[in-house]
Amino acid sequence: MKKAVMKTDANKLAFPMFPRGAATNPKPEIRSPKETRSPKFKIGAGRSGLGSGFDFRNSFGFRHSAFGFFQAPAGRLNPLRHRRLESSRCAFTLIELLVVVTIMGVLAALILPAAGMVKKHQYLYNTQTQMAQLETAIDRYKAAYGFYPPDNPGNPLTNQLYYELVGTTFTNNNNLYITLDGSAQINTNQFVTVFGSSPGVGGFVNCTKPGAGEDAPAARSFLPELKPNQIGTNNGVTLLIGSVGGPYAQYQPLGQQDVNPWRYNSSNPTNNPGSYDLWIQLVFASGQTNLICNWNNKVQINSPLP
Repeated sequence: MKKAVMKTDANKLAFPMFPRGAATNPKPEIRSPKETRSPKFKIGAGRSGLGSGFDFRNSFGFRHSAFGFFQAPAGRLNPLRHRRLESSRCAFTLIELLVVVTIMGVLAALILPAAGMVKKHQYLYNTQTQMAQLETAIDRYKAAYGFYPPDNPGNPLTNQLYYELVGTTFTNNNNLYITLDGSAQINTNQFVTVFGSSPGVGGFVNCTKPGAGEDAPAARSFLPELKPNQIGTNNGVTLLIGSVGGPYAQYQPLGQQDVNPWRYNSSNPTNNPGSYDLWIQLVFASGQTNLICNWNNKVQINSPLP
């Protein structure tokens, strides 16, 4: 008996997924979503025509066979399942949102106090810089006149330091003192009412007066770099103030918000005998004072006023 010899076609082995005579790029099968939703196993004779094999198609359009796999055309994908997968990749879960909100709250709790401290230090630095500016102007005044600018013996809070450092001109007709830049003026009666009278001083010293003689020095400005936010008015009188204000809104030394004048004492200084006392108090919150003065380089926290 002759043994049966099974003949195989070389084309079938080279292209196991396509039968003889099929085109190399066949028209893709169009399947319904129901057919492509679940895996399909096919046991038995494979499409290659070789004995036993299997043909596996899953919902993602991949076909597995005994000889390999390839991706099915895009038309075989399930559009509903594809859209669900895409939307699930872009959405956030409730736990993720809660974690993000918690992290933002923690960062805010850390950043806000730090920002407040930075702002406070900036206020203190600006005020100390302005005090150094005033000290330089006062020293120039003393070099020109041989003594420090007169003060208000009755109240260091309202002093004539502004008028003395910027210079004035006196007019006999109206009995007015007008600053050299023309920005402020005060009459003689108001001068005595507000500033009092220092011994031997009946008006501003740094003042150009008509008929004073050729030997009398002309008024000059010792604060040419003074900025508008360093000047304030109270009851018609111009004062040197801190540019940062209180800065606590409820702190109003003269009953006016953001008018926080420099205190000045040259007639009887207690902290700098033979010189002058210059200071200002800043309040950042109720009961928290910061004293900046010319007798201590450090800021005095909750220190009583002189």
